[in-house]
Amino acid sequence: MPLSHLLLALAVVFVWGTNFVVIRWGLDELPPFLFAALRFAFSVLPLALFVRRPPVGWRTLAAFGVLLGVGQFGLAFWAISAFIAPGLASLVVQSQVFFTIVLALVRDGERLAPLQWAALALAAAGVGVIGAHLDAHVSAFGLGLTLAAAFCWACANLVARSAGRVDALGFMVWSSLFGALPRAALSLGLDGPAAIAASLRGAGARAWGAVAWQAVGNTLFGYAAWNWLLARHPAATVTPMALLVPVFGMSAAALLLGEPMPGWKLLAAALVVAGLALNVVAGRAAARRAAPAA
Repeated sequence: MPLSHLLLALAVVFVWGTNFVVIRWGLDELPPFLFAALRFAFSVLPLALFVRRPPVGWRTLAAFGVLLGVGQFGLAFWAISAFIAPGLASLVVQSQVFFTIVLALVRDGERLAPLQWAALALAAAGVGVIGAHLDAHVSAFGLGLTLAAAFCWACANLVARSAGRVDALGFMVWSSLFGALPRAALSLGLDGPAAIAASLRGAGARAWGAVAWQAVGNTLFGYAAWNWLLARHPAATVTPMALLVPVFGMSAAALLLGEPMPGWKLLAAALVVAGLALNVVAGRAAARRAAPAA
């Protein structure tokens, strides 16, 4: 991978990791449902006027948008608003990798290699360490919400896979429409028009910067750049970079939010990241075995 492409990959995982701190800043001034709705609204407008809708059915776009907007980010925003620290959230949500594997196992009959079982066990042990240390920084409800967000992300991965090779930017822009509308309806019903108006009037530069970071940085730049890299390099070269997402997330939370990092949290991070790394090794081994038959 050329140095410029490596730096691009690092920029993406930096944005994705530090995004959890930015979410926390945005939630200081905006309710979670409204924040999520704004994030996806600005991922649609004004780009939908210039970016062509990809040749994908509306049902696929809607499924992906709802799973990502209402499921992954809606639940994650709700969790980070009061029930789990951002650094921990950046770690727990990576369990989407293993949910994706299990869903593929159930749906497509794929079989897990022994290394993948070991990887799953390591990641589960890491989540178990977090569950054994519930405190002011993570409640059982917050852990459950974040795991549910990871599950929705895994479901969105399968929907995206079913869409085949399409323009990544167009897919994100047009599917974001279905992330914005349900979140806006939920915000209207749960927060109420008066609270929404007050939040929008009181939102400062940091809140709007957080919305822009979510829409432009995390969604449009992050996903478009990542898929651009995957189109030019083997997945085994690109995807291991995602292991740095919780590293950036937990480091940024410690430095910028003062989130404590006791030994048990570092142990949980080590177990989850080790599970993710072992899964990458298992994927490479499977690819090597399949190569001669291709």
